[in-house]
Amino acid sequence: MTRIPGIAKPTNLGGFMVEIISKRDGPRREDVQVKRLIEQNRSTIVRLADQISGGGYSASRKPRQQPKAEGLIIHVGGSAATAAEASPSIRVTMNGRVISKDQNTGRQLHHIGDVRTRNGEQIFVLATKQNGFFSPVDETIAEALANLDGSRLTATYTEEQLAADIGAKLGID
Repeated sequence: MTRIPGIAKPTNLGGFMVEIISKRDGPRREDVQVKRLIEQNRSTIVRLADQISGGGYSASRKPRQQPKAEGLIIHVGGSAATAAEASPSIRVTMNGRVISKDQNTGRQLHHIGDVRTRNGEQIFVLATKQNGFFSPVDETIAEALANLDGSRLTATYTEEQLAADIGAKLGID
């Protein structure tokens, strides 16, 4: 059995020879040597890093100047700025969703239904519980658009015309 001075202590436990390895205090000798080598060659390492990064290494190590405030800056915390009143429009998306969206922000306001393919035909399906939607439209919207549910889209009745009809029935231009 090989003994490492200062690290391993051989112990006899019931006829078995066991080495107990305990941690030494302080850094390992190899770590101290590597740190010293790096510090001695720091200028060469920095020069190589700058050469590889095109000067980016030294530039990233320089302290950055904090921006200076010019004039009077007042920041009042609190809620977000009040948004302008929504300007809704009806749109059929590329994936066949018929939505109402705000023209000012581009955000979706309501999901009205889908254009689905059934038996090779494109049909508008209103978002109701009866049609299997988890988040149906309001009762007033469902009543207003009930006669458009199941409308077929053809070459003469396009998605744009469907969107215009839905907008007209909901009072959206």
